[in-house]
Amino acid sequence: MATVEVTEQNFNEVTRQGTVLLDFWAEWCGPCRRFAPVFEEASARHPGVVFGKVDTEAQPSLAQSFGIRSIPTLIVIRDGVMLFSQPGSLPGDMLDELVTKVSEVDMDDVREQIARAEAAEPDKAATGTD
Repeated sequence: MATVEVTEQNFNEVTRQGTVLLDFWAEWCGPCRRFAPVFEEASARHPGVVFGKVDTEAQPSLAQSFGIRSIPTLIVIRDGVMLFSQPGSLPGDMLDELVTKVSEVDMDDVREQIARAEAAEPDKAATGTD
């Protein structure tokens, strides 16, 4: 599968279901240009996974919402939940391993952990703790 351009307009649709790897990049970034073919080749090896490219120059709000401070940065989202974020590029074999590990994550357990954490938030606000 070829990579998909991800914008503010299609972000929710692209990331809602399944596994999505997002490459935050910019045209002027040398490391981003070197990582691009590795990312593209990985997309061909994993047709069931969406590989999206977010141009930080064209989509600054998306970059800001993820706190992108360095590019390239790789973000992995599964079923609408961010599971991984790391600045820098990865070699192809590590991308493959990442896709495998993300596919093994028990998303019911993740959602349960998120729900518990969110339920605890009002308690922190009431006690003034962080």
